[in-house]
Amino acid sequence: MTETFHGTTILALRHKNKVIVAGDGQVTLGAIVTKHKAKKVRRIYNDQIITGFAGATADALTLSEKLEQKLEQYNGNLTRSAVELAREWRTDKYLRKLEAMMIAADEKNTYLLSGNGDVIEPDDGVISIGSGSTAAQAAAQALVGHTDLDPLTIVAEAMKIASALCIYTNNHITIEEI
Repeated sequence: MTETFHGTTILALRHKNKVIVAGDGQVTLGAIVTKHKAKKVRRIYNDQIITGFAGATADALTLSEKLEQKLEQYNGNLTRSAVELAREWRTDKYLRKLEAMMIAADEKNTYLLSGNGDVIEPDDGVISIGSGSTAAQAAAQALVGHTDLDPLTIVAEAMKIASALCIYTNNHITIEEI
């Protein structure tokens, strides 16, 4: 499975007692932009958890449904649900073929989940996935470290920078906050 997916940027920031997850709206098919306002960031589990995905849409939605099932099974425990999903994703013959990555966050935790079995929690409260992830994450880290901007503004500005640099990322941004 490739670690970078074209067609999206998802950024999560945990800063000043807020959790923000944002994603752009561009969907590409090869070199053609097929959609400008896709919603790749969603709330699940009674709106307590925010997810954002990069990769094949059907695969990402399958993972989102699987995560929600795990959350139901483990009473909303995101850590346990993320670990169990990653384990199943890596070992299940069908799920192993899914080409997507996911960020999931609640009021206490933020994780990047991948088909390699990864459940990664960022050290500094900033994590991103997708083709514009390097630009978005670098911008957010710089803004957190060198400005007094509020978290929502930091995420919006970082996504704006990513959309200016990455041809697979646009400026139709969906932002969810806990």
